[in-house]
Amino acid sequence: MFAYYVHDLDPLIFRLWDNIGPRWYGLAYVLAFVCSYFVYRILAKRGFADLPVAKVGDFITGAALFGVIFGGRLGYVLFYKPEMVREPLSILRVWEGGMSSHGGMVGLLAFTFYYASRHKISWTNLGDNLVVTAPIGLFFGRCANFINGELYGRAIRETGKIWWAMQFPKELADTPAEAGIAIAQCSQIDPSLTSPEAIVAAVRHEPQVKEALRSILTPRHPSQLYEAFFEGIILFTILWFVRTRMRQPNGVLTGLFFICYAIFRIIVENFREPDATLIAGFTRGQFFSFFLIAIGLTFVIVAKLRHAFPKKVVARE
Repeated sequence: MFAYYVHDLDPLIFRLWDNIGPRWYGLAYVLAFVCSYFVYRILAKRGFADLPVAKVGDFITGAALFGVIFGGRLGYVLFYKPEMVREPLSILRVWEGGMSSHGGMVGLLAFTFYYASRHKISWTNLGDNLVVTAPIGLFFGRCANFINGELYGRAIRETGKIWWAMQFPKELADTPAEAGIAIAQCSQIDPSLTSPEAIVAAVRHEPQVKEALRSILTPRHPSQLYEAFFEGIILFTILWFVRTRMRQPNGVLTGLFFICYAIFRIIVENFREPDATLIAGFTRGQFFSFFLIAIGLTFVIVAKLRHAFPKKVVARE
């Protein structure tokens, strides 16, 4: 019998009072934008970016606000939670989580196109360097998902138990039968534990509640960590190597990012619990990723036909 880890991490870094305080989810975005800024500056200094080093800060700020945050949140509402439109103020509560990586990518495509047109810079060159930084944000975002205990993985089959499986208390909100059992047992420990939300909060400071849930919760894949590894670390390594070690025309890296991200997402989604209804037998993440592969191939083909390179790289040659 495996003693699985019961997720008990607090989404707040520290509490000012009650449920108010800075959150790891927010810190993840700050770290992502800061790291992206420094990585883009390095690429610009090495001559891979047509964007002047002095303008990197303005560009990353705009990409963060209008591309990632606005696009990611809008994508989440449209692709996953259209019912949020009935309560417009809920759309603004981004600190509670709920961002779509696919929506963020569409938002970044739109913003970079606007920025490139306004500043007379190659759109594909701008994008090629930006996508090298994108896996950093994906990495921190998936780590934040894990800390929040959300977007957890699929159940481990009895015949395929793994020692790194975990139990996520937030599943009680989606499994009424388990929630009923948990409330019945946990309310005997603390009479105030009469809802899944109360139990999830109690796990962080009540060892008895945590132990009670071990026999109730389902062992699952920590799919957030799988995604952080493949969509973050592995994808960054691939893009950094191609950007700095291989001479490729503008647009190839953007296409490579879409293709590799989509492939990793399609694979890892097999270990992630679907967070929305399936489309033609595929999860939402897999379904939208097929379109990313098509977009990526288009970028690569057009780039190879145009054969345009970063200006400073051409100048050095």
